[in-house]
Amino acid sequence: MGIVKVENIRVYAYHGCLPEETIIGSDYLVDVETSANLEKASHTDALEDTVDYVHINHIVKEEMKIPSKLLEHVAKRIADRIFNEIPMVVNSVISVSKINPPIGGDVEKVSIKLSFHR
Repeated sequence: MGIVKVENIRVYAYHGCLPEETIIGSDYLVDVETSANLEKASHTDALEDTVDYVHINHIVKEEMKIPSKLLEHVAKRIADRIFNEIPMVVNSVISVSKINPPIGGDVEKVSIKLSFHR
């Protein structure tokens, strides 16, 4: 078993419960960690035998374009796409962080982190 991580994917998106959040938007960071059997890839040196991090980045960018009220909902959509499109992934951990959230304080970011299993 091995792990492929794509960290600090920076995206500008329109998530939140407040109406202005879906109009103004905000910066987000997304981290994706996947578990899969990578032994074959270690021998073949072939992209089709591993988890393609370019594909993960593409999924994240597409799903982040779809506004949601909750970051948990976005993370679930990302995980669902990963499991549907990359069959070798058996586990994933998705973190979504909103940078400078509008919560009336000096807060760098708020984050959620969810684990998913096939």
